[in-house]
Amino acid sequence: KNKRLCAVTAAMKYGTGLQYFAKRFPERFFDVGIAEEHAVTFCAGLASMNYVPVFAVYSSFLQRSYDQLIHDMAIGGCHAVICVDRAGIVGDDGETHQGIFDISYLSSIPNMTIMAPKNKWELSDMIKYAVNFGTPVAVRYPRGEAYDGLKEYRAPISIGKCEWIYRESGIALFALGSMVKTAVAVRDALKAEGYPCSIINARFAKPLDEDALRYITEHHKVIVTMEENVISGGFGEHVTEFYNNENCKDIRIVNIAIPDEYVEHGNVELLRKEVGLDADTIIARTIEAYQNVTE
Repeated sequence: KNKRLCAVTAAMKYGTGLQYFAKRFPERFFDVGIAEEHAVTFCAGLASMNYVPVFAVYSSFLQRSYDQLIHDMAIGGCHAVICVDRAGIVGDDGETHQGIFDISYLSSIPNMTIMAPKNKWELSDMIKYAVNFGTPVAVRYPRGEAYDGLKEYRAPISIGKCEWIYRESGIALFALGSMVKTAVAVRDALKAEGYPCSIINARFAKPLDEDALRYITEHHKVIVTMEENVISGGFGEHVTEFYNNENCKDIRIVNIAIPDEYVEHGNVELLRKEVGLDADTIIARTIEAYQNVTE
């Protein structure tokens, strides 16, 4: 419906699912070849001509265009949408394709907004929101089929605002994107053991919902950040930094993230267990932290 919207790919039309758009709107589809750097600069050019470019790209390939993201897109506040596909552990695509750094490198860029949906309905809402946003915005989502749980939770998207799934006390699971699904399994297990537990769908890796973070400290003793990204420079580190700056000493923070290492090729579920993103590991770390602050 939006005649100004253009779709851009760097030789990954089929990998990113843009073949349908390309067939229906060939005059607004651009494949620039294996040149992610040029794709970002090209999107900035389209934006300067009042078009709305949507660049669909694998997380691990977007890394190549870091310089262009800063100098050509973000420094001028160009309105472009970056659909960060294959964000998180991708398994069989191989070690070089693990999309585990994008939160870290994108969040370091001023003027950049980063969203991550919990399920397929929120992905749809976020893409529509991003197309009408006005400045550079990235939407990161994992490889594979979209999660179809939590359909009843569909609060409108608002800049830098999270979504409360369950509001209790004691333990707060502050989960980003694909980790919301895991948070549901963690909460079910914690509730079965008698622990009170909230789930907050972060929605935004940048900017953080500072009002929600302050509310959490008033009603919870432990906050568990959950992300499918390396810990260095990631979502959890930014939450921890916020609490340090606020001089919050009465809350225990547990950062669930990928360790500072490369993730090898392999089955996704096995890899998640190896790096500590599986529900069992998160449950054990959460209970230990909660017992330490309540003893």
